[in-house]
Amino acid sequence: MVQSNPGEPAAESRFDDPRLLADYGYDGQVVNEFRPPHTAVTFDSVDPRIFPPGSDGRAWVEATARHIDERISRAHAAGLAAYYFTDIIMLPKRLVELHGDRLLDGSGRIDLARPFAQEVHRLMLREVFARFPGLDGLVVRTGETYLQNVPYHTGNNPILHGADSHLTLLGILRDEVCERAGKRVFYRTWSTGDDKLTADPDYYRGVTDRVPVHDNLLFSIKHTSRDFWRTVPFNPTIGVGRHRQIVEVQCQREYEGKGACPDYVLDGVINGFEEFRGAPGPTGLAHVAANPIVSGVWTWSRGGGWRGPYIGNELWCDLNTWVAARWTRDTGRTEADVFAEYAARAGLRGAAVGRFRRLALLSAAGTLRGHYSTVYPLSRLTWTRDQFLGGSDKDLTADFGRIHAAGLVEKVLEEKARAAHAWAQITRLADTIPLRDREDRAYLRVSTRYGRCLYDVIHHGWQVMLRGFVGDTTGAYDTRAMARHLYAYDAAWARWHDLARDPGCATLYQPLGFGAKNADGLYDADPNHGMKPSVDRYRALLGA
Repeated sequence: MVQSNPGEPAAESRFDDPRLLADYGYDGQVVNEFRPPHTAVTFDSVDPRIFPPGSDGRAWVEATARHIDERISRAHAAGLAAYYFTDIIMLPKRLVELHGDRLLDGSGRIDLARPFAQEVHRLMLREVFARFPGLDGLVVRTGETYLQNVPYHTGNNPILHGADSHLTLLGILRDEVCERAGKRVFYRTWSTGDDKLTADPDYYRGVTDRVPVHDNLLFSIKHTSRDFWRTVPFNPTIGVGRHRQIVEVQCQREYEGKGACPDYVLDGVINGFEEFRGAPGPTGLAHVAANPIVSGVWTWSRGGGWRGPYIGNELWCDLNTWVAARWTRDTGRTEADVFAEYAARAGLRGAAVGRFRRLALLSAAGTLRGHYSTVYPLSRLTWTRDQFLGGSDKDLTADFGRIHAAGLVEKVLEEKARAAHAWAQITRLADTIPLRDREDRAYLRVSTRYGRCLYDVIHHGWQVMLRGFVGDTTGAYDTRAMARHLYAYDAAWARWHDLARDPGCATLYQPLGFGAKNADGLYDADPNHGMKPSVDRYRALLGA
């Protein structure tokens, strides 16, 4: 899957080409442009007044349908199954205007507990597969409904009544898609309306065991027990229950640079991440590969999150995507063997393969210690995400308080220094790795320097902010250390802005927190909080 940012132009990606996916070993393509197939049908079977012939809405629906036809044809021409990412609930605004009294609950939400809402969804799915007979199935998301790309539709989370809502929707999908249409449903357990389905094995079984098994019905489960973060355990629902499952892996992680710098995750995804190795139970895909209900993997080869950083080269996404596909095709191989095959494919031989491997593994270690922590388990893993850097004035306040109370300030700051050191090593390694492709070779070097700048900013920014926080708490500021790191923080930003002049460099982070949605439904920076306001507060205190 390539997931473009909601409300923004579609990302340009090699992974949109189904011929490349087939070459890598994939057998299906998930299209996710936030215009699912049920926004490309007329709903004439429900009420012909919804999109009457000649209306602007009808024209938009028909144009969207032609685009979907083209995407399905391209996938099939490459020998791939064509699936569409589908938000439910998403219905025409006009339908809700005409029949809201039979659709909406007392809070104005479309409610699948209402019989007419169920009938509408059954008719909708029948129209979808009548209009798109070549469509091979749907990937169904609940909990989040993105409306930025569908001007004639509205919707909401269908999970209004816990497990009962899941069972109602699963019954409709099983009947109409798996049975009547003979197509596949991948039902995602990531649901912000019911977090227990995501990673609670007992709750998962309590829901799924009440649904009759069908060969065309699979449950799609993130390999992590929460979002795609480090320090979050392997999902304990993988391998549980009676239904077949497919595991989701993100190759361009929005909490870890989005491909602007190296971020090799497949060693951890397959073998278990460093912070969980030795833990009881499965910690990676290799530990569940023999379970017969674990039926495959689908990668978010590009996408996730919002906004930037925006990249022009997909080297690091490609490495994750290729290793995921090739290992899944033959789980008897080790991840290291598959990685070495990728390196050879990229033109590396001999010691250069080992250096590339060292760089990739260091990127995982440096990310863990830079963004996350092995010393203190951060509760606010979203303190930085997409292109935004949070600060001690909001995102990190609670964690900084706990770090100080536990007496871990020096250990945490030492860890951030080790992360910065790892990224300095990565940069030196990059200069010794002769990738065959000239553009990839150039990006290898600029992206590693990008990572070094990012984690230098984090290292020195945390030194200023956390030491300043301690001073705020105790009244005693380590002004000498704070001033030294403030100077280094400014220097790191200056190097980063110099690097941005390189045409191959990804767009830079903003030293502001993740803010609120704007009028276009896109998230902006928080102008009042983040790393810059936090650091600048202590800058003023130091008189610098």
